[in-house]
Amino acid sequence: MFPLRIRVGRKQYSMFALSKLRYMKLSTRNQLEGSVVSITRGDAMAVVKVQLAGGAIVTSSITRDAVDDLGLADGKAVTVLIKSTEVALGVN
Repeated sequence: MFPLRIRVGRKQYSMFALSKLRYMKLSTRNQLEGSVVSITRGDAMAVVKVQLAGGAIVTSSITRDAVDDLGLADGKAVTVLIKSTEVALGVN
């Protein structure tokens, strides 16, 4: 069996080395705690719905690979990171 190695840029890390890395700090100020309530997979993308503490639902479209890489499943605790240069609204 070969040890799993992860490439980040030109560097490679073993799973052991990755477990010793500290979590990075983010400049994103809009960080909302919640839990996954549904995942709908399409051909390439997935729609993930996250329920926040107050009951509001936030919907995110991410790749299917990202869902797998993050190990997302119903009930999993996540942090919603919102970084946008624009928020659009529409009415009839």
